[in-house]
This record gives sequence, structure tokens and C-alpha cells, in this order.
Amino acid sequence: MTEAQDEAGAFRALADPTRRQILEDLRGGELAAGEIASRFAISAPSVSRHLGVLKAAGLVTERRDGNRILYTLAEDRLATCIGRFLSAVCPEQIVLRHTTWRPGAPSEGS
Repeated sequence: MTEAQDEAGAFRALADPTRRQILEDLRGGELAAGEIASRFAISAPSVSRHLGVLKAAGLVTERRDGNRILYTLAEDRLATCIGRFLSAVCPEQIVLRHTTWRPGAPSEGS
């Protein structure tokens, strides 16, 4: 698989609002599949399919803990894919990967 095809898979995964919400929910740390499913008004099997797409795209990782499956955001993979795209599209812009973004935090120059 080429780098472009690999990134295309990540962007296809990001195209769905449910998957983007799952990634946002994982921003706070590891979550069990059942806990993720309980946050949505769709069936658990549908959430499981969304998690499978995110895992296949490399945007989340999973680990088993007994009978539970725990998911974690693959932050570096997400940042690399988006950063490469932004660098190609907006080369004059500097993307700061190590800046901690917090909702509601004042932006620079505010």
C-alpha cells in the first residue's frame, strides 16, 4: 500500500461524523467498546463497525482486558496524516504538533 492510499483510508475514516465523535471521545483516554457504544443512539454492532474502520485506518488501537475491548486514540497517526496533508496543501503554514489544544482555551493573540 502506498503512503497516499494509506492516508486516503484515514481520511475516509474521518469522513463519518460518528467516527469523528468516537475520536473526540477517546481524546480523554482509553474507553471500553461498551462505554463508547453507550454514547450513541445507534446499535452496538454499528458502533463496532465504526471502531473497525477506525482501527483499519490506524486511527485507534485496541487491547483486550478479559472480555472487554479497550480502545485508545492513535494520536501520532492522526497528527501525521493530517499534518502531511496540511503541509502539502498549505506549505506556507506552520503546523504546531506539540501544542496542547484545549476546548475553550484562549488562542494566541487573544
